[in-house]
Amino acid sequence: MTLEEIHGQEAVPAGHDWMQGAGKALRELLVSAQRRGCLTAGVYESAKLMNVDPDNVAFCVLATDEEDEGDIALQIHFTLIQAFCCENDIDIVRVNDVAKLAAIVGPSEESGEPRDLHCILITNSNEDGWKDQALEKLNLFCEERRNVNDWVPTITLPE
Repeated sequence: MTLEEIHGQEAVPAGHDWMQGAGKALRELLVSAQRRGCLTAGVYESAKLMNVDPDNVAFCVLATDEEDEGDIALQIHFTLIQAFCCENDIDIVRVNDVAKLAAIVGPSEESGEPRDLHCILITNSNEDGWKDQALEKLNLFCEERRNVNDWVPTITLPE
């Protein structure tokens, strides 16, 4: 029995095509999670949520730009968030383009101000029986990447 048969999925594409598919799935997941109110943005807000209700967190996205690479405080936060996610079996990916993330997620609905998009959490929906195909694809992607010791894979978002 293959992994695809176990998960009832089609075969995992190889190489670059699979990475593009993961980027597209991440975009779909972010849009649907925001529409359902299941998206938490910001390092501080995410840490608060993980502390209060870790079992409700389904997926984590860490995002940086080149200018953020030298931010030691942000890197320490990322290390702690990654450790927490690994400890609680939460799939996690990195994105290296905060501007693309901002284009997908947009400003805060309450204030209209730009959000801190360095950490985004997707929480489980309250809808019974609801399954997000994009989340399932990303979970499978993360599982495949862990099989080759890539514990926090980097995803490129589509244009």
